[in-house]
Amino acid sequence: MSTRIRRSEPAPGVVLLTMARPEKLNAMDEQFFAELTSTMRGLGRDDGVRAAVLTGEGRAFSAGGDVATFLELDGDVARVRPHLRRVVDAFTSVERCPVPVVAAVNGLAFGGGTELVLACDVVLAAGSARFALKEPTMGLMPTYGIVRGPEVLGRNWTRLLALTGREIDAAGAERIGLVQEVHPDGELLEAAVARAAEMAAHPALAVQVAKAFLNRDTAGGLAESIEATALLFGTPEHRAAATAFRAGRGRSSPSTVHEEEQP
Repeated sequence: MSTRIRRSEPAPGVVLLTMARPEKLNAMDEQFFAELTSTMRGLGRDDGVRAAVLTGEGRAFSAGGDVATFLELDGDVARVRPHLRRVVDAFTSVERCPVPVVAAVNGLAFGGGTELVLACDVVLAAGSARFALKEPTMGLMPTYGIVRGPEVLGRNWTRLLALTGREIDAAGAERIGLVQEVHPDGELLEAAVARAAEMAAHPALAVQVAKAFLNRDTAGGLAESIEATALLFGTPEHRAAATAFRAGRGRSSPSTVHEEEQP
């Protein structure tokens, strides 16, 4: 079975983590969530890593959750709850990773892709990057993003994204605070590694303690969010949307999922 996350070391003290499922636009499945959680929990523990860069292979950062996984759950709330806990644990592992994590958003980041961006400490984006919380188009809500979004973006911008599913480009994402820097596509990764190297150059304990304090309150509300989303998985609206998406009938518009993309 192919790994979902490929690891390399582009600079001293910096690890580059590349989501490696380009044929599916780095869509997130159970294997991905397990690998992300394991990887993040292992960083900075006597391995010489002091900062990480997270990016995607190909033309996407991540198109979000794999719709095939949604359909396999079959709306069974008893199965959906543990799945959502694994999803939230994976995103939370990025926040709680001892070392800072820099997102290098190289293409589209939809649904869970944007939620993963919200979990990262610093976000750089290519000029061609696009962001969206696509969950409402699938009869769902962004389980992690609905809690983390207001802390990063404020309530109003989170409302706009989470209730409409609309897309924003890299410049728009920078304007609302989702992205800190925008770079030409060909220069993104170099810039992200450089930012991570800046962090890695400082005493590790000081950076780790600062990150822990900045992210200390993020867990609030996640249990309630998991329960609410689990119930949405059982609705006819979600099942119909997921089935239509899988059959390739999704409309292409600013507020709907593109046919080749995941929510």
